[in-house]
Amino acid sequence: MKDYLVKATTYKGLVRAYASVTTETVSEAQRRHDSWATTSAALGRTITISAMMGAMLKGEDSLTVKVEGNGPIGPIIADANSRGEVRGYVTNPHVDFELNQHGKLDVARAVGTEGNISVIKDLGLKDFFTGQVPIISGEISEDFTYYFANSEQVPSAVGAGVLINPDHSVLAAGGFIIQVMPGADEEVIERLEEQIQTFPAISTLIREGNSPEEILQRLFGNEEIKMHETLPISFTCKCSKDRIEQAISGLGNEEIQKMIDEDHGAEATCHFCNEVYQFDEQDLNLLKQTDK
Repeated sequence: MKDYLVKATTYKGLVRAYASVTTETVSEAQRRHDSWATTSAALGRTITISAMMGAMLKGEDSLTVKVEGNGPIGPIIADANSRGEVRGYVTNPHVDFELNQHGKLDVARAVGTEGNISVIKDLGLKDFFTGQVPIISGEISEDFTYYFANSEQVPSAVGAGVLINPDHSVLAAGGFIIQVMPGADEEVIERLEEQIQTFPAISTLIREGNSPEEILQRLFGNEEIKMHETLPISFTCKCSKDRIEQAISGLGNEEIQKMIDEDHGAEATCHFCNEVYQFDEQDLNLLKQTDK
């Protein structure tokens, strides 16, 4: 199944829902960063949620998510936009632990239970919108549930899961975001809470082959669901050799000459996708000349 998300409403428009399958996207992140199991789960959950949050945007809008806990994996950074393009990395990808007391990957231990989650939105305005909340559990999904309720004042339920194979590759990944709109009464909220509490693990449903539409149908039961839009999701990086060249040119002739004299070239690695760009002396001399 190709990665995609679906946007829907239910409870007569009083509840907005997003569901996604992100197995290939998270697999690409794991492959590029050579992340180990627990780290892949943390990074995969963050990428999955970021992709769904990006789908809430319009046009050329984009956002950056930062999960900065006090755990050994360090900060997790993800970018997403309204077109389903997402990328992300974790500072220390080679972190893994034994399963926790529930038999699950110990994401909270890897992320840490103290720190902050911040979301920076570029909405094409003069200033960016920035929201920040403290990490409350380190499990990622619960932390974003808290973020929506406290930073954006939208009561939400966020679920994201990643299943990892013994060789650290990704078996299944995906998630959902359920949001209660203004006008929903307590009865709607109580029924939603009951449905979510008894809902199976999202990653298990994806491993069993359930589509985003089927996930929502299973979640909402007999409630009428209106599916509004589907959106493909992919790991897409904005880096390129041209961008790196521009950055090197911006250093000035003196710095470029120093690279030539001391290192006989230059190498740049993109944090987000781990792509390596090589520049030999001839490349650098050309860049130096265009900077005159």
